[in-house]
Parts: sequence; C-alpha cells; structure tokens
Amino acid sequence: MPSFLSFLKSEAEGQSSDPVAAAPSEEEHPLPKSLDEDGEADAVTKAIDKLKPALAKITFGSLVGYCSGVATKKIGRALAIVAGVGFMIVQGAVYSGYIDVDWKKVQDDVANKVDVNKDGALNAEDAKAYWQKLKKVLTHNIPNAGGFSLGFLYGVTYA
Repeated sequence: MPSFLSFLKSEAEGQSSDPVAAAPSEEEHPLPKSLDEDGEADAVTKAIDKLKPALAKITFGSLVGYCSGVATKKIGRALAIVAGVGFMIVQGAVYSGYIDVDWKKVQDDVANKVDVNKDGALNAEDAKAYWQKLKKVLTHNIPNAGGFSLGFLYGVTYA
C-alpha cells in the first residue's frame, strides 16, 4: 500500500465488515434512557402534554388555513419579485430610450381593474372584498371552517 494511503489501514484495523457485528450491543443502546420503554416521557411527549388544550382546538379548517396562509405568503413573495424585476427591465428600456411608457395611464388602468368598489381609490375596503372572495373559495365545503381565518393569518404572519 502506498505510504499516503497508510491512514486507511490504521482506521480500518479492528473494524469488521459484518453488519451484525457492527450493531450496538444491548448494553450500549443507541437511544437515551428517556426515550426507552421505561415509561419516562421524552421532550416531545412532555411538550405535547403541555400543549393539549391548544392542540384540542386545532381544527381541520385552521390547519388548512395555516397551510393556505403559508402558500399565499410564498406565492406573494414570488409574484413581488417577478413584478419588481419586470418593472426594472421596462424602466431600464424607458431610460435607455427604447420604449416610451405612460406610467400615469398604467397606474389608472391597474387601479380600475383592482378597485372592487369602484370608488377610485385602493383602500382597506378593497382588501376586505378580496379577502371575502378568497375565503369563500377556500372554505367552500370545508368542515369546521371556522378556524380558517385564524390559521390563514397565522400562516401568513409567522411562516
């Protein structure tokens, strides 16, 4: 064996290639004692016991609401990146003189499409109307959908 590979020989000495011989003996169990079948609870079990009142209130609606909130946040970020990059490309072309864009007309056209109550302004009332539409679609035929809004808000806020 070449001298630069001599460390392999020293590491391999005393090791068996037999997988049964390599298994830990009964004396040296791989799990800590608190995880054994001796009746002592591990950390996760203790945490679940402590959170039983809160976990009992988790409904299917709140769970799918949370998942929907997380997805909405991720999709929203991706759309913001796409819109931002698109704007930078268009504005770079405007600045370079390749195209002309009437940003006031773009703003007015977008506002007309997004303004639900047609009051001429994008405000909280429009956001509430979009939320009601989205909630109606996402909770249609969902049992226990009462917790959906809270789960959705939690997913959007904390994920």
